[in-house]
Amino acid sequence: MTLKVERTTGGARRDAEKRGSKTSGQGKSMPRAVTLFLPLLSSPPHSKFHLHTPPLFLWHLPLPRFLGFSVDCLRPRCDDPTAFSAALACLMPRLSFLQTAGNMVAFSALSGVSAVSLLLSLVQNAHGISLKVSTQGGNSSSPILYGFMFEDINHSGDGGIYGQMLQNPGLQGTAPNLTAWAAVGDATIAIDGDSPLTSAIPSTIKLNIADDATGAVGLTNEGYWGIPVDGSEFHSSFWIKGDYSGDITVRLVGNYTGTEYGSTTITHTSTADNFTQASVKFPTTKAPDGNVLYELTVDGSVAAGSSLNFGYLTLFGETYKSRENGLKPQLANVLDDMKGSFLRFPGGNNLEGNSAENRWKWNETIGDLWDRPGREGTWTYYNTDGLGLHEYFYWCEDLGLVPVLGVWDGFALESGGNTPITGDALTPYIDDVLNELEYILGDTSTTYGAWRAANGQEEPWNLTMVEIGNEDMLGGGCESYAERFTAFYDAIHAAYPDLILIASTSEADCLPESMPEGSWVDYHDYSTPDGLVGQFNYFDNLNRSVPYFIGEYSRWEIDWPNMKGSVAEAVFMIGFERNSDVVKMAAYAPLLQLINSTQWTPDLIGYTQSPGDIFLSTSYYVQEMFSRNRGDTIKEVTSDSDFGPLYWVASSAGDSYYVKLANYGSETQDLTVSIPGTSTGKLTVLADSDPDAYNSDTQTLITPSESTVQASNGTFTFSLPAWAVAVLAAN
Repeated sequence: MTLKVERTTGGARRDAEKRGSKTSGQGKSMPRAVTLFLPLLSSPPHSKFHLHTPPLFLWHLPLPRFLGFSVDCLRPRCDDPTAFSAALACLMPRLSFLQTAGNMVAFSALSGVSAVSLLLSLVQNAHGISLKVSTQGGNSSSPILYGFMFEDINHSGDGGIYGQMLQNPGLQGTAPNLTAWAAVGDATIAIDGDSPLTSAIPSTIKLNIADDATGAVGLTNEGYWGIPVDGSEFHSSFWIKGDYSGDITVRLVGNYTGTEYGSTTITHTSTADNFTQASVKFPTTKAPDGNVLYELTVDGSVAAGSSLNFGYLTLFGETYKSRENGLKPQLANVLDDMKGSFLRFPGGNNLEGNSAENRWKWNETIGDLWDRPGREGTWTYYNTDGLGLHEYFYWCEDLGLVPVLGVWDGFALESGGNTPITGDALTPYIDDVLNELEYILGDTSTTYGAWRAANGQEEPWNLTMVEIGNEDMLGGGCESYAERFTAFYDAIHAAYPDLILIASTSEADCLPESMPEGSWVDYHDYSTPDGLVGQFNYFDNLNRSVPYFIGEYSRWEIDWPNMKGSVAEAVFMIGFERNSDVVKMAAYAPLLQLINSTQWTPDLIGYTQSPGDIFLSTSYYVQEMFSRNRGDTIKEVTSDSDFGPLYWVASSAGDSYYVKLANYGSETQDLTVSIPGTSTGKLTVLADSDPDAYNSDTQTLITPSESTVQASNGTFTFSLPAWAVAVLAAN
């Protein structure tokens, strides 16, 4: 009797497809062709198998998967249907020995106990899915595959990672208000449009002090639903105008308790003629929560009966890498822990705006804070633009990220404000982008390069990638995008031929008939868990000449990432990592979420203003596990199993190997993973048996576990729980 199973152990994708094996790492898995020759037990050896009808007995015998193949069953015809021993007794005389030679597995005729012992041994040692990682060859993997997409949504910038803590610091906008501000003591506050600080800050806060005032009088700011006082040194600055000479006190005080967490007093003299700036630094003690007010007061007995104007007040604690006007270190450190490779900014919908006038304007986000007018953001709140063009590039510099700059391309959200703009009317907007690029890339002999240097950045930044627009396939942008993309591409490419230019969509109907050589496309996918899993094979059959940027993806329509959604995202990620020769970058979105003011869920990282109050979702841990364990070459994996519910990808970097796994199902999966030459590995697992389990601002139920695993002759054996994501890292 001969059982013949052909299987692939290596080689290129087309060879695997010819031979019909289950392989991963390079393209779509193909069903394996299995040729089965079984004799009738009453027939001569090597005759083709068929069943007498009706059979007296059919025995279902699964073959051991660790051999690298799987056949549903052997169904020998036996005269005694009552016992397994009888079946073996009937079968064994026709079995000889197990012979493996290359890709062939064969049984030959032999009688005797040795055959019985061999078969019993095979059955006893049978276990779950086998993965064999090739140490030869492979496809190159993008070195910047995992990174970040950022726009100011959910107060992720103002009130989030941007270090400035006072809300509404400059009363910016065409309809200024006193949101977050209140008076202290015998005084009132009002908006004063007749005492502008600058042309960008046309309104200031007027403090009217009672004639009989005594004690401290002034104003408070509640921050963005609180102020996180973490015990570091704080810095505050403000502009003041009015006749006053005396003490000015800045305090951080508990909103409900009155507890003081830091304060300082300076003596300052101001006049009614001009604004003068004052700044202070002071130590703090850590507050137990974010219920803290910023308080600025003057001596009421000195200022009684007068008025003072205050303009653009700021408050910073320690910033990431002590960068002026920088990032909050707590959130920046969490991002740094992920070891992302790029940052796409400034959006997203927030790049587009609701009209051409409302778009993100790069030249209004540079220079001193009081020279930035801000803008009505796309996500329901005003943006100060304190986190501006310079700050984005410093963010990239400080976290070692490749900048991916989005530029406005003549289209606003939902065709707002008479967009899309086409034809000759696009010219001023194309010129504006060219000016922005000269500001970023030009030396100091250029007009805009000199302006950059005057704003504190002498050297050009290292910008290599620009995305033209955002999601132009939506809201009426598709029909004109091919024309608009071509117009921007031609102008930018002529001036900066080394820049990689990315289209904002991958939908062919919206793109030029032939994409320019070297250009990329952007693919977005917000979906259900099953929808993301259904995209696993999407990237297998892409045109390899057009690289992909997956600019935004995540499970959606839920408040918090849960295990089912996070495992589904991992399956999607395994799918594009297997194809990371053509998928160059990918980013989960949205990135950050202030719990008190949320416009989109789910999000990767949540926080409040209580010091250290940061909530890492299950999806965060998946991103961290995958990003921190990256190879530069995707390796072929030979398996005895189809994809689903278990999914996998393997990569290597030098002598290090990484196998990423996702179990999108409710059953434990037993595994053997063979990596020749390895002996020890680290296994990181994120799992919960409840697919609806999640982390939130009130609970942290799920975190990764790590263990050291030993290999036997290069083979690791372990089980992966239900609804799990894992990374095996081995040397």
